[in-house]
Amino acid sequence: MKMTAQAMLQKLADYFAKHPESNIGKLMGIIADQLAKLEATQNRIRDWRDINQAQGTTLERIGENVAQPRGVASDDIYRVLIKSKIARNFSKGDINTIISVLAIALNADPSEIQIRELYQDPVSPEPAAISIVQLPIDKINAVGMSPLQFSRIVQRTVAAGVQVSKIEFTGTFAFASAGTSESDPAAGFSDLAGTTGGTLSAVYVPAEDNDLPI
Repeated sequence: MKMTAQAMLQKLADYFAKHPESNIGKLMGIIADQLAKLEATQNRIRDWRDINQAQGTTLERIGENVAQPRGVASDDIYRVLIKSKIARNFSKGDINTIISVLAIALNADPSEIQIRELYQDPVSPEPAAISIVQLPIDKINAVGMSPLQFSRIVQRTVAAGVQVSKIEFTGTFAFASAGTSESDPAAGFSDLAGTTGGTLSAVYVPAEDNDLPI
């Protein structure tokens, strides 16, 4: 409950002047302001215990608890690194666990991620290899992480000796069905301002990028 100057004045005996402009009223106003700042600080401390809300050095202290250094990562990317590190500490390396780790790291629903084992691939079978055939690219874009950087997280999540052959990032762009007139601002071409329209899909290709302390 927030303690206001007026509430504190009401608790005083009636022989005190309870007007806000009185000396005692001004004193209670100063005390109320300080209590409000103290309450705001306490609320921030409580909120910043959450990885999704912590910032700066507070976020780094959370990372230190799980031995995850920041490196050159921004707060958004660092949150992904911390979440994936926590989840990887409990990872068994199986498909379901990998999906859970990636979903936790990206704040995505596990149903948005699909992984296929390649040892029975009809085109190019590979032993001890997997392919991520569905991963929402908007989740990667939201934190400013490149496909190469995220692929390193994936590679550290799988069991030792298992190769991540390919990562397919799924976008939302789509054409209308043949012979129909459809309009979907979240799936079609964007407007001139770029505020609407679908996102294109992508397949991970190795590239030069900033290394992260994963």
